Amino acid sequence: MTIPLWIFPALPLVGFMINGLLGRRLPRRAVGGVACASVGLGFLIALQAVRVLLVLPPEARAIRQIVYPWIGAGDFQAGVGLLLDPLSAVMVLVVTGVGFLIHVYSIGYMHEDPDYSRYFAQLNLFIFFMLLLVLADNYLLLFVGWEGVGCTSYMLIGFWFEREAAARAGFKAFIVNRVGDAGFLIALFLLATTFGTLDYLPIFDQASALLPAGGGLATAITLLLFVGATAKSAQVPLYVWLPDAMEGPTPVSALIHAATMVTAGVYMVARSHVLFDLAPLSMWVVAWIGALTALFSATIALTQFDMKRIIAYSTISQLGYMFLGAGLGAYASAMFHLTTQAFFKALLFLAAGSVMHPLHNETDIRRMGGLYQPLRLTSLTFLAGALANAGIFPFAGFWSKDEILWAALADRHLGLWAVGVATAFITGLYTFRLYLVIFAGSPRWQGASHHVPHESPPVMGWPLMALALLSFIGGGLGIPPEAGILHRFLGPVLGAEQAVGEGGGMWSVAAALISPALASAGALTAYEAYIRRPDLPSLVGERYGRWYRLVANRYSVDEGYYALVVRPVAATAAVLWRIVDDSIVDGTVNAVGKIVGWSGTILRRVQTGYVPTYIVVFLLGVVGILAFLLWGS
Repeated sequence: MTIPLWIFPALPLVGFMINGLLGRRLPRRAVGGVACASVGLGFLIALQAVRVLLVLPPEARAIRQIVYPWIGAGDFQAGVGLLLDPLSAVMVLVVTGVGFLIHVYSIGYMHEDPDYSRYFAQLNLFIFFMLLLVLADNYLLLFVGWEGVGCTSYMLIGFWFEREAAARAGFKAFIVNRVGDAGFLIALFLLATTFGTLDYLPIFDQASALLPAGGGLATAITLLLFVGATAKSAQVPLYVWLPDAMEGPTPVSALIHAATMVTAGVYMVARSHVLFDLAPLSMWVVAWIGALTALFSATIALTQFDMKRIIAYSTISQLGYMFLGAGLGAYASAMFHLTTQAFFKALLFLAAGSVMHPLHNETDIRRMGGLYQPLRLTSLTFLAGALANAGIFPFAGFWSKDEILWAALADRHLGLWAVGVATAFITGLYTFRLYLVIFAGSPRWQGASHHVPHESPPVMGWPLMALALLSFIGGGLGIPPEAGILHRFLGPVLGAEQAVGEGGGMWSVAAALISPALASAGALTAYEAYIRRPDLPSLVGERYGRWYRLVANRYSVDEGYYALVVRPVAATAAVLWRIVDDSIVDGTVNAVGKIVGWSGTILRRVQTGYVPTYIVVFLLGVVGILAFLLWGS
């Protein structure tokens, strides 16, 4: 059975149109139902599509359909073509599956918001562009989806635009991503001039012939592509937009910053693996940027008190692990971690929303504590997400993250491996600091709320339980390590060598134990510091005050950007405005106007209204013309 691939993006697009045009006239139950059904039905069709792919021989598992011709300019052709293969199928399942749970959760979370229909319309539009991105069969259509998720994320991050912080956060995300998109566009120009097309298959088929391995062109193309991925997936140095994006509704954080948009860069690198394999320098850059981002953002998460920002920095860190895997050539391992992180990071964000819900949207963990009893379901599901995020056996994060670390160790990249395992310890520490401060200890919320916190409604609880289950069993997709179901499924697209990793074989027992042992040590350290000896963090802060303030202030990166980029650009703009625009451009236009006015003032004196004067002027003109003709001849 052939499945029309356009049905995947069409369903959420229809949901967007219904809720966008008619949402304010429909009852809220209908609005939520339309939005959820459009995504949930897509997930069911995606399951059927995967079954169709599995029936095909491994080498033939690709369905390509041209929806319509799009651009024809000389020899350059680009169509709206869709491609369903194992790689895009995994992304479609993640986007629609996790997206459906987040839509259902949103029904309860946003039920009192006055712009309920606008919220779901924008959420559906985001899903449409994300599906367009992952199903595109060429870089140009991928870029349309890429820009579409950027635009809709701007709208969703700034959903409560009447709040200045939310409006600024959306604007910041939009601007930072435009910086990355500039690099992405230059890469597309280089691809088009080199290959004469932007379609995946011709490019990948001719890559080895037209791009010498290790050559400057291959390196330039892949590094520029990675610039786009760095902004979209919030890697150093273009990560600064994602923590501020927490100003949007919490389900938006779960969707955009856990399961979809921020993983687009990882998907793009995996899709372009044929190009990256020809550029060893680019691979080295990708791996080290990923590793350093993982460590850098994890240290910041240690010192933050805003619950959603801590999870945001954790997201940046886990994305760093994915790029570390991709840079090592372990693309399937990176996609494995992308999949498991979609489960447990969406769970952490939604559980955080379930904590905020009865606390009047409080996010400061210093005003929480003792919430285990009143929020039993939320605390247990949050714990499942925390265990998976920290990489504790046997939760999903353990299998996917440690597979990436094994790839680094097996390939003898000891520096990358050391950074990765150090980050594992810090991840365990900040994750369980977050969990223990919120749910354990004595309550600190009585002063902020006169009501006893209560559990969220079932419409929010069921998605939490589903994601908690996936966070526990999701690692089964990668068992046995490096040769699991997911790896075998992705093998025909990513290549056997990338699917199983360069190290080959099973993990050594020692290598498999180091990372979870360090993560467990981090969790025990959090228990010691925040439960048994709650005075210890302040003592450490006093002892290492300068370093603590540096990290707590997020290494002053935003201030550095403001000093080195924003202020000079603003000053240059002010000079251009006053000198070029105001003085030269406006001055020239105003001078022309003044000249015309002055000329009119002089010429209107000729308009006397006396006929004799006109006759005299006419005769003088005739005499002048005759004199000119006679004299000229």
